[in-house]
Formats: sequence, C-alpha cells, structure tokens
Amino acid sequence: MKKEKRIALEERKAAEKNAPEGRAYLKYVRISPRKVEIVLNLIRGKDTDTAMAILKNTPKRASEYLVKLLKSAVANAEHKNAEKALGMDTSNLYVAECFVCPGPTLKRIQPRAQGRAFQILKRTSHVTLVVKERGTK
Repeated sequence: MKKEKRIALEERKAAEKNAPEGRAYLKYVRISPRKVEIVLNLIRGKDTDTAMAILKNTPKRASEYLVKLLKSAVANAEHKNAEKALGMDTSNLYVAECFVCPGPTLKRIQPRAQGRAFQILKRTSHVTLVVKERGTK
C-alpha cells in the first residue's frame, strides 16, 4: 500500500513538473519584503482575474509592482502555450506560487546630534510569481 502511494505521489509530481506554467520574476525592487508579503498573501491561490482586481483595488505601493508582474506571468504562460502547442486555456489560470526574498540592503548614514551617525537600511526585494492552469475535475 505504501509503495502504491509513493508511486502515485511521484507521478503527480512529474505531472506538475511538466504542467504548463507562466513564471515571472521581479528583482531588486526598492520596497521592503515585509511590505510585499502583505499584498502577496491577498492573491495567493486566487485566479488571475480575481487577483488582478484585488491588486488594482489595494492601496499599497507593492500592488503597483505586482500588477505588472502578474501581467508578465500571464503573458509568459500564453507564450509558452503557443510555443509548445499545449492547448492551455489561459482564462483558467490561477496564482500557484508567489513569494518574496530579501535582496541586497543599501546602507545609508543619517547624521545626528553631537557628530553621531545612525544607519538607515534601504531594503530591496526579489519577487517570484507563478501562474498555472487549474486542473479540471
């Protein structure tokens, strides 16, 4: 029984690996990863039309970057579909993965009283967004 489950799991992983997807990256964006993560949590798992509507109506600075990134991921999925003739329905896409990693931190100095200097950390982010076709059941 365990062997059958393991084989089924391996087959599912192989199918997911070969499944058509659109992937887009946004690197070195000058916004803190903590602020981007708040907006990413709103769209994770949603279909692309709903995610786009959420992003356009969210009053956060990160949503501007993510709208552009989502459009890019959908366009990449369409391009991959046309290139390989996979027969993918682009209206059936959803946000499968989205995550943010910290990029390099820019270190600046703020002069303070009595000749002291305080450090200012200007954080950057690397954002990854993956859209996949929702499986028909």
